[in-house]
Amino acid sequence: MNKITICLWYDKDAEAAARFYAELFPDSAVTAVHHAPSDYPSGKEGDVLTVEFTILGIPCLGLNGGTAFKHSEAFSFQIATEDQEETDRYWDAIVGNGGRESQCGWCKDRWGISWQITPRVLTEAIAAGGNEAKRAFEAMMMMTKIDVAAIKAARG
Repeated sequence: MNKITICLWYDKDAEAAARFYAELFPDSAVTAVHHAPSDYPSGKEGDVLTVEFTILGIPCLGLNGGTAFKHSEAFSFQIATEDQEETDRYWDAIVGNGGRESQCGWCKDRWGISWQITPRVLTEAIAAGGNEAKRAFEAMMMMTKIDVAAIKAARG
């Protein structure tokens, strides 16, 4: 058992979310599905209660806890991408599967989990500091999905 696991609260679709992530990202899998041993406030005996899974090797637990809590941008997964093709693949899969776009490389999946699809070229530009970081940052602020070519051009 891992010392630390990210627990994500879902209304009732933890298994569907975990299977989506496992198909989308490499080094990801659904490792166990556990059913409720008895009735509980948001479900019945035999319902899927928790789902153990990994996303890019990170251990997670999906909990079907009902509607009491909602996800917010206060928690997000940040995915570092190598190029526009990888950025597009993840962005399009998340947004195209009932998710929605946001600003600056952020999007939400259909379950309300926030994702930052962040090309390494952007991270490197910000880390460079100075005018290069400022130009890349200003370019990013105008984007929804990050445009790798535009960030490279802004870097100078």
